[in-house]
Amino acid sequence: MLAFIRYSVPPARTEEFLAGAHEIADTLAGQPGHLRGRVARSVDEPELWAVVSEWEGAGFYRRALGAARMAMYPLMTLMINESSAFEDVDRP
Repeated sequence: MLAFIRYSVPPARTEEFLAGAHEIADTLAGQPGHLRGRVARSVDEPELWAVVSEWEGAGFYRRALGAARMAMYPLMTLMINESSAFEDVDRP
């Protein structure tokens, strides 16, 4: 299962965002079911960022969000409100 938490970050807040995003990624990495994760930036829209993570399943990800809530709180105003969990789909 993949998770994408996207953010719209004004240039003046990039440094603040990066510190917070890495804290979120580190907190998620310490949770059960976490496989890998990273902080990424759009090559086409430099104000668009994402905390991307891969999980053993959606339940692990949803429980991990509770653990990361305090780390996520300072960046909530930058978060894009959209679905963040995506399942792998096998080919037909």
